[in-house]
Amino acid sequence: MSAPTADLPAGFAEIVDDFNAVAAPDRLQMLLEFSRNLPALPERYADHPELLEPVPECQSPIFLIAELEGTGDDAIVHLHFQSPREAPTTSGFAGILHEALDGLTAAEVLAVPGDVSDRLGLAQAVSPLRLRGMAGMLGRIKRQVREKSARLTGPS
Repeated sequence: MSAPTADLPAGFAEIVDDFNAVAAPDRLQMLLEFSRNLPALPERYADHPELLEPVPECQSPIFLIAELEGTGDDAIVHLHFQSPREAPTTSGFAGILHEALDGLTAAEVLAVPGDVSDRLGLAQAVSPLRLRGMAGMLGRIKRQVREKSARLTGPS
């Protein structure tokens, strides 16, 4: 049975549907493909890692930053991750979040349900700690988007 996706942005719904359309062992392979497709960190952050936020819920060291282009709920979100290549599961989760959320509006990112990592059907392939790591990444992304969109909008 496929996980409900009606409350997800179209791109994220497609990713969830793709994961749920294959057998459990193939889901891990799909996750590894997302790790290989994670874009490299832009040079402006490679030289300034202190600008990135760590995600301590992840078992492997991963850092992220959400940038906003524009203001308020209509601001476009751009995500950047720094993840070690020797951590393909963590990089895979970052790759999923990048593909699913990068380019969406702040309002769309903030509306993504917190349980989306559970909907990928990976519970049999990866540990609950790893799934919690993806939820931690999403939580930090949403907090950064919320804070930055409020700061860009300013007081009314």
